[in-house]
Order: sequence, then structure tokens, then C-alpha cells
Amino acid sequence: MECEFPTVNSNNEEVIDILKKIKTIAVMGLSPDESKASFYVSKYMQSQGYKIYPVYPKADEILGEKVYRSLSDIPEPIDCVNIFRKPAAIATIVDEALRRDDVKVIWTQMGLVNNSAAEKARQSGLDVVQSKCLMVEHKAMKG
Repeated sequence: MECEFPTVNSNNEEVIDILKKIKTIAVMGLSPDESKASFYVSKYMQSQGYKIYPVYPKADEILGEKVYRSLSDIPEPIDCVNIFRKPAAIATIVDEALRRDDVKVIWTQMGLVNNSAAEKARQSGLDVVQSKCLMVEHKAMKG
């Protein structure tokens, strides 16, 4: 399988701006397993004051938050969709995000790239960050 590199991506200044403006994060694939990156990255972001909305098929509560089965099930405004799902699922998640009028950012974690979905999101006015860890970028921003 050919490795895809992010050609559609925000630069470092844009990433810092994104981190400063978002307040709510829907986490697609937030596992209840504490050893998984989705769990500890979300726990860190929660500890930094961000509101986390877990999206996962099998749990009712993760990190003290109600778990939703899909992005469209979340009744509150969402600023950022943070994706911990396989690249093949990214296009569907972007389509779901675009059906909402509140999502401003699509963020895929390390190693997750789908340039066509990212371009679609960007063309629709969303900021896009691909293959970067939310926690790592936040810690770097804080210095």
C-alpha cells in the first residue's frame, strides 16, 4: 500500500491559531482503553479546558462524558472534529461534518491522511490539519 502524505494541511501558524480558537472537540474513535492514544490525547485536551465529545460505538461514558454514536448525534456546537479512525473512514466523517453548520476544523491524528477528503473540507471553508497530534501541537504552542 502506498503511503499518502498530507498535501492539504495547515501550516504551523495556522495550527496555533486553530488551537487558540477552538473550544469543543468531537473525538471520532475515542476509545475507553486508557493505553490508546485517543484516550490520553483527549484526557490531556480535557485537562487544558477543552470540552470533549466522545464518538464511539460501544461505550456510554468515556472521560466522564456522554458517548455519542455519530457526529450528527451531538446536540451541542462542535468546533473541531478530531479523527482517530482509519483513513478510509475519513471521507465519511468529513461528509458528516459538512452536514453540520458549526464545525470549523477537521483534524486527523498522526499517520492519518486523506487528501481528497481534506481538500473537500478546505473547499467548504473548514480548516484542515492532517497527521498531527492535537496534544503534541498544543504542548508545543504552550512552550
